[in-house]
Amino acid sequence: MLQKVDPKVDFIAIEHEMLDFWKANDIFQKRVSLNKGKSKWSFLDGPITANNPMGVHHAWGRTYKDIFQRYRAMKGYDQRYQNGFDCQGLWVEVEVERELGFKSKTDIEKYGIENFVNACKDRVNRFSQLQTDQSIRLGYWMDWENSYYTMSPDNNYSIWNFLKRCHERGWIYKGKDVLPWCIDCGAALSEHEIATEGYAERTHLALYLRFPLKDGDNESLLVWTTTPWTLTSNVVAAVHPAMDYVKVRQGDEFLWLVENRVEVLKENGDFEIVKMVKGIDLLGTTYGGPFDDFEALHDVEHTVLSWEQVSETEGTGIVHMAPGCGHEDFLIGKEHDLPVIAPLDQFGNYIEGFGRLTGRNVRDVENEIVDHLNKEGKLYKREDYTHRYPICWRHKTDLVFRLVDEWFIAMDEFRHDIMKVAEQINWFPAWGLDQELDWLKNMDDWMISKKRYWGLALPIYECADCGRVTVIGGIEELQELAVEGWKEFEGHTPHRPWIDGVKIQCESCGAVIPRIPDVGNPWLDAGIVPFSTLRYTSDREYWKQWFPADFITESFPGQFRNWFYSLLAMSTALENKPPFKMVLGHAIVKDEHGRDMHKSAGNAIWFDDAAEKLGVDVMRWMYAAQNPEQNLLFGYGPAREIRKRLITLWNVYSFFVTYARLDNFNPQKAEIGKDHLTKLDRWITAKLNKLILEGTQLYEAFRIDRFMRQVDRFLDDLSNWYVRRNRRRFWKSESDSDKNAAYMTLYNVLKNLITMLAPVVPFISDKIHQNLVRNLESSAAESIHLNEFPVADESSINEALIQEIDAVVKLVEMGRHARNRANLKIRQPVARLQYATEDEVIADAVSQNEDQIKDELNVKEVERVAWNGELSVRGKSAVADSQITVAISTELTPELIQEGLVRDLIRHVQNMRKEAKFNVEDRITVTCNIVGESESALRAFEDYFRNEVLAVDLQIGSAAGEYSKEITARGEKISFSISRVSGEQLNARKR
Repeated sequence: MLQKVDPKVDFIAIEHEMLDFWKANDIFQKRVSLNKGKSKWSFLDGPITANNPMGVHHAWGRTYKDIFQRYRAMKGYDQRYQNGFDCQGLWVEVEVERELGFKSKTDIEKYGIENFVNACKDRVNRFSQLQTDQSIRLGYWMDWENSYYTMSPDNNYSIWNFLKRCHERGWIYKGKDVLPWCIDCGAALSEHEIATEGYAERTHLALYLRFPLKDGDNESLLVWTTTPWTLTSNVVAAVHPAMDYVKVRQGDEFLWLVENRVEVLKENGDFEIVKMVKGIDLLGTTYGGPFDDFEALHDVEHTVLSWEQVSETEGTGIVHMAPGCGHEDFLIGKEHDLPVIAPLDQFGNYIEGFGRLTGRNVRDVENEIVDHLNKEGKLYKREDYTHRYPICWRHKTDLVFRLVDEWFIAMDEFRHDIMKVAEQINWFPAWGLDQELDWLKNMDDWMISKKRYWGLALPIYECADCGRVTVIGGIEELQELAVEGWKEFEGHTPHRPWIDGVKIQCESCGAVIPRIPDVGNPWLDAGIVPFSTLRYTSDREYWKQWFPADFITESFPGQFRNWFYSLLAMSTALENKPPFKMVLGHAIVKDEHGRDMHKSAGNAIWFDDAAEKLGVDVMRWMYAAQNPEQNLLFGYGPAREIRKRLITLWNVYSFFVTYARLDNFNPQKAEIGKDHLTKLDRWITAKLNKLILEGTQLYEAFRIDRFMRQVDRFLDDLSNWYVRRNRRRFWKSESDSDKNAAYMTLYNVLKNLITMLAPVVPFISDKIHQNLVRNLESSAAESIHLNEFPVADESSINEALIQEIDAVVKLVEMGRHARNRANLKIRQPVARLQYATEDEVIADAVSQNEDQIKDELNVKEVERVAWNGELSVRGKSAVADSQITVAISTELTPELIQEGLVRDLIRHVQNMRKEAKFNVEDRITVTCNIVGESESALRAFEDYFRNEVLAVDLQIGSAAGEYSKEITARGEKISFSISRVSGEQLNARKR
């Protein structure tokens, strides 16, 4: 039997109730068992970093993952349900350093690498458990006991296998390069990291400098830089060979710069151009550097060389270059065989050879550098310059560029194979492929090493004596080659410091050599999961069953260069196949005002807070409804708008239960024929089945946002048209067949609608299912999530009927708009509605549904005219975008005014019934203290009044009742009293 429904729903309480129900009854495992052995659908989870609590931005992608797995489960597919945790790398290291109060790598080494690595493991275990609990709260169904961890031996050794394959192809090498370096991390940042999160608006000191010419008479190059610290290592200056450069006299000195930038001279006084040449004519010119007194620069000869990347829109068109302090400078230096002056150690301190700056930190020397240049007469002017500059995404501090030895995977041969594999994948949005190909086409070699502690131990052994490089492909190979340290390492995970003690013998010269101390780029950890989690090296048949993944989803910004890239690269190297068939990329979450969410800004919303304030179903609806290509503006304001949709669904359900309980409706016993179905029954049934048909297609296409837009429209049709237009059938119909037709129609609609919505809003859908379906159908599933996804009855989709009623709904909507423009409340009857259209289909729809239109718009007459009145609304109908014009008459007769007043009184009495908590079926008596026009109006429309409020008696005068209230109607104060009439009293009245 149906249980009573509280219209004041507490969604959050329902969610906790359903979580307990699923756990107590093992609903997830029952779903898994139902599908075991059927056709497989393989989802691959991009691992969440187990380093902090979840924010609402994490919940967007995790909601997508759960939606599509739940949908595929309802379609009967066998799935793996394996969640992943990203465990290794600087993300974790930095947080552990903060916990321990460390300031640098020196603190870590004093503390002990073993202690530090164990602390990193502890943090991962702590937050992976927290994120598991939060994901369960989200309703995310996974086999939580079988989550993968990228710190696991299987994951690490699988990467070793990949690296060995790359080495066998000659792709792995150690190289020197000038790379972005964080002096807080003590590590280089890869191109991947910089490209995604590594830039911020910064204002830096920019200097205009004189580089005096060796053969000139008080003649200098005017050079511009935004990184004064790099001037300590200047080697050359660059000009564009094809640009026009001018020699300018200003005062008693001569300055060279590009012609298009002479305006920078104006604030220092008048000047005149005395000579113009092409940049190519300046090549080979020698000059004195800004810090030639430093020992590190004693043997450097400064010259002007050619570089076609020089700009003539900023600076001076002459660029200072320091090959030891910039990546592009380094590449130019290699091309021209220039000396590389590298001034900084790993902590950003100047090394020996830099005079008074030796031992000083790069962050502390700017003023001293400027003072020196000014004293030497080389400072022309200074200015503040705002630009995008690379920063450490962890510490939010400026990066320096530093000469380092790192390990790389060469991309020149490799990139084209990866591009071919990427083109075999279905990308959504489609431009995702273009972004991925653009990244692959232009990226440099992949830097895979980091000089840190907590991460993949790179299995690279480099012989210091002969230079031979050996790459180990797995634990068995390591044990076979080990000549020292194996017993001490055995039983430990393959991490520092335990792995560092294992040494092998060089196959070329016989020397005993250690592993290089570097750890790996963390995107190696995540990129290998299509192999490590699917037993690629241990059970190839199992791997073949689940590879490639049918689907992955993550946020697009950044993942082109990170997870998507590493997946593609590693799969291409190992199998030359796509690791996944389809990727759904989504944008990012911002606050409701469009600002980035940051804890420091006070606008970040943590998952736990949102879940217990908004409710998870509200959040999931918001995520599902969002176009994945656009940023989601998340906040409590937008969430309240989404909550209204759930309220609408709940109200329709509550309405059904309220009346179905009164009439003991049972869908298994109710017998109705097609002739008992009204036009509206057939219309809403047709719309439901069309929604099922199109919804299935949209789920299959991963366009859940479009499905949710259709759900919005359907809910509006269901609540604001079907239920409202049929309300009287549920409590006034004298025909059981008519009532059953209404009940059965609404029951089937609700049952199928919540089943379609179950993957999106799993809590509220199951709560409704428990009462609505399990209590009415003996064979109902224990949980809605054990159901199959609905299948459309295409024979019921009557497009002509849909268009007909949709046209009527549109006409009524326009009529309401016209009433609003005329400031006529809907309870005030008006004489007529006039409409004009050239579409006969619309005119026929209006003619066949005229009574409904009259009732909805509270008009006495509906008239088709060719005239477009003053108070009119023009719009498009639901039929082939045909034009309609609607106008409402505004003249009110005394009788119309009286009827409008009575409708107001009816509304007040209906509100009193609710306030008094009367049952919807209760008959009442009404007494009112009323005089004047209001009394006349009430007497004139007494039958109508009594019928609407279910009053068996109406008395004019003063009397007390169960509930009394004074109301104001059109400026008049009126006292009403209402009382319920018992069954015995009703029977006595009938006798």
